[in-house]
Amino acid sequence: MQTGTDERDRLAAIEAYDILDTPPEREFDDLAVVAAAVCETPTALVTFVTSDRQWFKARVGFRFTETPLDMSFCALAITQPDVLIVQDTVCDSRFDTNPLVTGEPHVRFYAGAPLVTGDGHALGTVCVLDSVPRQLAASQVEALRAIARQAMAPRLEPVACA
Repeated sequence: MQTGTDERDRLAAIEAYDILDTPPEREFDDLAVVAAAVCETPTALVTFVTSDRQWFKARVGFRFTETPLDMSFCALAITQPDVLIVQDTVCDSRFDTNPLVTGEPHVRFYAGAPLVTGDGHALGTVCVLDSVPRQLAASQVEALRAIARQAMAPRLEPVACA
């Protein structure tokens, strides 16, 4: 996680985005479905990272609606300039003791693309998970990036008819 002013600004951006703890929305659910399908994984999430938790706006194949920050893969992913890929969590000292790895759901693979605002704040990720080690093809990584950009695209307001 970032510290100091950058982290305060990032957390303020999440608050301004006004997305935390909102009901499911089809647009986000669809992005998770597409991420899982394109990356051929059983699990995909649209995640927002706060100061103490990661909250899942959309989820496919994952029963939790949030997890504590100390269990978060996404907290590291938002500090990266590009997609974070962990091919085998058991072989990665950053994650090998994580309860999501050692217990249910036994995450062995993680790839997360940061959700970045127009002014450069990473609020969370679109990520895919699997219970077996794996890799992504270059085209799947690019698709994950595109899905993350789409998740952050401004919503269009209906035009009022005269």
